[in-house]
Amino acid sequence: MTTMSSAKRIQPPQITNKQLFIDGMWVNSVSGKTFPTVNPSTGEVLCQVSEGDKADIEMAVKAARRAFEGGPWPRMSSAERGRLIYKLAGAIEKHAEELAGLESLDNGKPFKDALGDVGLVIKCYRYYAGWADKIHGKTIPIEGPFSCFTRREAIGVVGQIIPWNFPLLMQAWKWGPALACGNTLVLKPAEQTPLSALRVTQLCADVGFPPGVINVVPGYGPTAGAALSEHMDVDKIAFTGETRTGQIVLTAAANSNLKRCSLELGGKSPNVIFADADLDAAVDGAYFALFFNQGQCCCAGSRLFVEEKIHDEFVEKLVAKARKQKVGDPFETDTTQGPQVSEEQMNRILGYVEAGKQGGAKLQVGGGRQGDKGYFVEPTVFSGVHDEMKIAKEEIFGPVMSVLKFKDVDEVIKRGNRTIYGLAAAVWTKDIQKAFALANGLRAGTVWVNCYDVFDAAAPFGGYKMSGLGRELGEYALDLYTEVKTVTIAI
Repeated sequence: MTTMSSAKRIQPPQITNKQLFIDGMWVNSVSGKTFPTVNPSTGEVLCQVSEGDKADIEMAVKAARRAFEGGPWPRMSSAERGRLIYKLAGAIEKHAEELAGLESLDNGKPFKDALGDVGLVIKCYRYYAGWADKIHGKTIPIEGPFSCFTRREAIGVVGQIIPWNFPLLMQAWKWGPALACGNTLVLKPAEQTPLSALRVTQLCADVGFPPGVINVVPGYGPTAGAALSEHMDVDKIAFTGETRTGQIVLTAAANSNLKRCSLELGGKSPNVIFADADLDAAVDGAYFALFFNQGQCCCAGSRLFVEEKIHDEFVEKLVAKARKQKVGDPFETDTTQGPQVSEEQMNRILGYVEAGKQGGAKLQVGGGRQGDKGYFVEPTVFSGVHDEMKIAKEEIFGPVMSVLKFKDVDEVIKRGNRTIYGLAAAVWTKDIQKAFALANGLRAGTVWVNCYDVFDAAAPFGGYKMSGLGRELGEYALDLYTEVKTVTIAI
């Protein structure tokens, strides 16, 4: 993998927001404690961030409750709420490079990828701004002398916990529909990547969101996250992250006040390449499907099924592509792969690489740490992978590709479904019958055909099985943040 470059380097931005944001004010945590957020490119501390815990969550929930029940937010017209969300999208657009830089500093993703994320963030907020005054009920012709209709009402105080792999985008996926529906929010960003969420929060204040509508409490899962999940005055919890943590959140929600719960969890997505596919396009697509964002995608195409008659040629092209990648400084414009988000994540990935070797898979390229500074992992490809191997069954969440051979349509559908997950899948073929057979047969919330990771704010996203509950994005996300009330009037 290439390491030397004379490419232009983007200047990282200044870090301005490091505290909690509660009831329209920046405040220190009640305990006064802070925690470090680390630059994964260097392993050095970027800054100290106020560490919220149960006491701070309590304050944030009370602020959100006051704003929901007595502040200007519920009295505001839905059109005015939409205008505020539009203003937020405009402010994000104005500060796009700053926000992308914060994302690259804190998460490690290449700046150009972070800038792409910001573009999707802006589109997401604008999409839901458009929905704000279009959320309505229906009239129902029931029997008897009655008028019957439904209302779509905001759930109330919503707790949201987002992951570290796409901090800005996951914040938008959570905030866009929740705000459009008229809820008030308490967000716990991932402790690894709080900086971009905090900066967007300041932009919310700048454009005029009323105090208490948006509250942000950085902190750790077992303290701040747990307090939010089990809080008796939180009406709904939304979580994106690892499946086991999602089970803990769901249990806390059930054992407290039975709050509404939506979960977007892990995946082990099958990406199926048929021999009749456009080979070069499929190689590019398969590489992107796994290695984008350093492999840190819940829907990554981490099980690459290649039809046996083209297997060897495909692997050869894939390995050649991996060898050409520029792994390094995310602020250099020619970097294609940055570091993993943390030392813990890097070591976890290297552990899976070792498990692949021990399990009998053939290491084609990569497999090690790159350099001795920062948390870089070489692009890694294994061939000779079988369904029962650890690297084929468990979510690695890193730049490690597992290539599996298959013979026919029925076989690959069965094997593709042989997983506890069901988040995404893809198929590459010129045969429309094969495309539909896999689109219909694979049990996944999203199936891409001759493409991968195509996202739009209008298209719902979520998983079957242990990949989650509910659908984010599109009109479907409004269901996550509204209650349906039936009103029947005698006439």
